[in-house]
Amino acid sequence: MMREVAWRLFAGEYNDAKLEVSGGGERAPSFVVTPLGAKVNRVYVVGVITDVENVGTEMQPMWRARVADPTGTFHLYAGQYQPEAAAALSKLKPPVFGAIVGKSRTYTPDSGTVYTSIRPEAIKSVDGAIRDYWILEACRSLKARIEAMAEAQKMDPLTKEGLVQVGVKEALADGIVQAVNHYGKADLSRYTAMLAEALRYLLPENREQRAPEEAAAEEAAARPEEPPREPEGDKEETVLGVIEGLDKDGKGAPWDGILDAAKAKGVAREELEEAINGLLDKGLVYEPVLGRMKKI
Repeated sequence: MMREVAWRLFAGEYNDAKLEVSGGGERAPSFVVTPLGAKVNRVYVVGVITDVENVGTEMQPMWRARVADPTGTFHLYAGQYQPEAAAALSKLKPPVFGAIVGKSRTYTPDSGTVYTSIRPEAIKSVDGAIRDYWILEACRSLKARIEAMAEAQKMDPLTKEGLVQVGVKEALADGIVQAVNHYGKADLSRYTAMLAEALRYLLPENREQRAPEEAAAEEAAARPEEPPREPEGDKEETVLGVIEGLDKDGKGAPWDGILDAAKAKGVAREELEEAINGLLDKGLVYEPVLGRMKKI
C-alpha cells in the first residue's frame, strides 16, 4: 500500500472537518475531508504542546495532549497501539515545541457532533525556528486550497476533471468535489482571515503578544537538552556495560571514567553508586585495586 502524504494544515481548518470517507476496498485508508477539500489521512503539525495527561490507567495508559498553533488546538491520543508516541508523550514536560506526524481521526458521540483528533505515529521536541517554518509551509498549503476552492465556486457543474484542467492537483480536486457535496459553499473569507492571522503571527513585532505557554516553550527550547535518563531497571545493566567498555587494559575501569561515562548516559552520581553497590552485592563486579572496578 502506498504511504499517504502528511498534510500541513492548521488546527482551525482541521477542526472544521465533519466528513470522514473510506478509500474503498479491503484495508483501504480512511480520510478526513475539510471544508476546503484537504483529504487527510496523515498530518504533519508543529506547535506548542500545552498539556499532557494519562486519561487511561496505569496498566493501560492512554496519553492525551493538546498542541496549539496560531489558529486553534489539535488533540492527540496515543495508547498501547502507538507505543513510541505514547512513550514520547509520557516524557514531555509542557509547554514545549513539538513536531507530530500522525493519522487523522474523527469521533462522533451520541449527540451527533463530530470531533477531530490525531493518532500520533512520531513525536519530537523541536525549537521555535522549526515551528515558524511549519507555519509558513501551512500558510502556503492553505493559500493553495483557498485559490482552488475559489475556482471550484465558479464552476457549474463542478467536476474533478474540470478542476484538474485548470491546474488543481488530482488529490485536492477529488477532495474539493467531496467537500462541496457535503458542506456546500465554503466561507472563503473565514479561511482568508485565518491565513492572514497566521502570517501576522510570524512578524517580529507580534512576538510579545504570543501566549504565555509559547514564551515558556521558547525558554525551554533555549536551555541545553538534558542527557536522556535510563529507566530504573536498566541502570545496573548500563553501568555494567560502562565498566566493561572502559576496562581497556584488563586492570579494571577507572572510577573517574565510569563517573563521566555514566553521566553522559543519564545516570547521576547517586544512582551510579547505588547501581555499583547492587552489582557488588550480586557478585557481577569487584574492585581489584582502589579506584577501579572490574566485571567478573
